[in-house]
Amino acid sequence: MRRPSRASVFSGLAVVAGLFALAVWLQTLRDGRYALETSDEETLYLSQRATGRVIFTQRPLASDLYWIRAIQYYGSRTKDAKERFDDALDPPPALAEKAPVTFDLLYPLLDITTTLDPRFNIAYRFGAIFLSETYPHGPGRPDQAVALLEKGLAVMPDKWQYWQDIGFVYYWNVHDYAKAADAFKRGAAITGAPWWMQSLAASTLARGGDRSASRLLWQQMYDSANNDYARNAARTKLQQLDAIEIIERLQQVVDEIVRRTGGQVTDWRPLIRAGTIRGIPLDPAGVPYELSSSSRVQLSSHSPLFPLPIEPGSRSGA
Repeated sequence: MRRPSRASVFSGLAVVAGLFALAVWLQTLRDGRYALETSDEETLYLSQRATGRVIFTQRPLASDLYWIRAIQYYGSRTKDAKERFDDALDPPPALAEKAPVTFDLLYPLLDITTTLDPRFNIAYRFGAIFLSETYPHGPGRPDQAVALLEKGLAVMPDKWQYWQDIGFVYYWNVHDYAKAADAFKRGAAITGAPWWMQSLAASTLARGGDRSASRLLWQQMYDSANNDYARNAARTKLQQLDAIEIIERLQQVVDEIVRRTGGQVTDWRPLIRAGTIRGIPLDPAGVPYELSSSSRVQLSSHSPLFPLPIEPGSRSGA
């Protein structure tokens, strides 16, 4: 048989590339015109197509497509949720009655992605971050985040990073410090795990809920991150801890002014004129702090750090 000429091979590749570009364009057009619905019917369709008999023969390719769909879904839902959340703070009449945005398809999409490609490391780790984020930044489902990571461990038991992620979920989202310490300890026992995993286990068990322990955890996450998303997520948590501490210091100043004058402080200008502060204080993201009608220092709802995490127990918790 004659070997195909180089020109015919290039022509074939050009046709494939053209078809792929057309498919991408059609998908983009479809996404722009038709919103992704959160119906039980679609969830059933996805599950049947992904785990049943009529899915693509190239499972890694199908997994990539579902992963892209999961990212699109998460991005669109968080955008809508943040807008709805802002509306709830100062509701316009037309939007005041709208229900919170749901993330019902997020876990099914991630589950299908990792079923098609059980070794899809990014889908497990990023997917867990998506699931565990509190509303409006995510669905606030740490249980699903842990379930996804445990699914990954069942396939790749040598991934100490999954135990690290589970520990973070229990520490930051659930505030279950015993389970967090156990997760760090189990990860530390895996060959190749860094030495500081054992330190995290000991620190979490001894000082669970202490803000300095939280800072240690997120600093380790930041230092060990091997991608921009994880690094940025850790940086945001560290900035939120900084914001909480700045608020506490500012509140002490405001409380002292209230005590001396007997009136409420609802504007920064009197404090600036008195020389108590040099200027309008900014949070770590560069957005001005606000003063409520009851003289409480608070983070602006327009800050990318908003809302701040709820600190458990004592004032020093995080």
